[in-house]
Amino acid sequence: MDSLLVGAALTSAVLHAAWNASVKSSTQPAQAMTAQMLGSAAMALPILLWAGLPAPAAWPWMAASTLLNMGAIASLLRGYRHGGFGVVYPMARASSVLLVLPLAAAIAGEWPGHWGIAGVALVSAAVMMLALGRGKVRSMTRPALVWTLAAGAFTAGYIVCDGQGVRQARSPLAYGCSLAIVNGLLWTGLQQRAGMRLATLATQWPRVLPVAFAAMLSYLLILWVWTLAPIALASALRDTSAVFATVIAITVLKEPFDRSTLFAVALATAGSMLIRLG
Repeated sequence: MDSLLVGAALTSAVLHAAWNASVKSSTQPAQAMTAQMLGSAAMALPILLWAGLPAPAAWPWMAASTLLNMGAIASLLRGYRHGGFGVVYPMARASSVLLVLPLAAAIAGEWPGHWGIAGVALVSAAVMMLALGRGKVRSMTRPALVWTLAAGAFTAGYIVCDGQGVRQARSPLAYGCSLAIVNGLLWTGLQQRAGMRLATLATQWPRVLPVAFAAMLSYLLILWVWTLAPIALASALRDTSAVFATVIAITVLKEPFDRSTLFAVALATAGSMLIRLG
């Protein structure tokens, strides 16, 4: 992969970890997620008016991505109820990156080279190590594990859909902004149907702008990378977000950690270098 694409995917990873940490640190994660998605939709609307709609060939992929994304968000929030951010988020990313490789091969016909596959394997191992660790510090309850693995499976599905869809759309801006609006409105509607009142989002607005901006920029960056690079390799680089998430969990959220963290970071770094070669 080109160095510019690697840098864009890693920047996307940092932003993805940051906005997820913000949602988890909220006293009301479901409301924080809803406010973030509405904020992203509001930011996307003027850009979409300028960029125009994506090509019709992308619409089936967008529909599938939207449904899978709803499942991923719902499962991730359930996982956060039962486990810490420093274990749930990395575990979800680890399971998704392991599934993206065979899915991308089956659907997009993309098989990375030997170096690329080795890099994906190292990143997956690093993320899994961050998730599991040793002893009680990284242990997961059964409900946390079930919901986290479900989030990973849904995530892998919408990643491949987005990778295919953005290529058909002919514009990462048109594709990303369209989905941000659709996802934001659909998720908000589902939350209202479940009993959430929009008035309760008022407490979330002071932090929405930077979080929504980080989420939008992270998404648009990885969409652009997928137009030029293999889906599985770019996704593995983005899933180094688990490394950054661990740092955030330790330094900001004050969650405990063990010594295996440093080794996991080294593995992820080596994996990223191999993906660059692949």
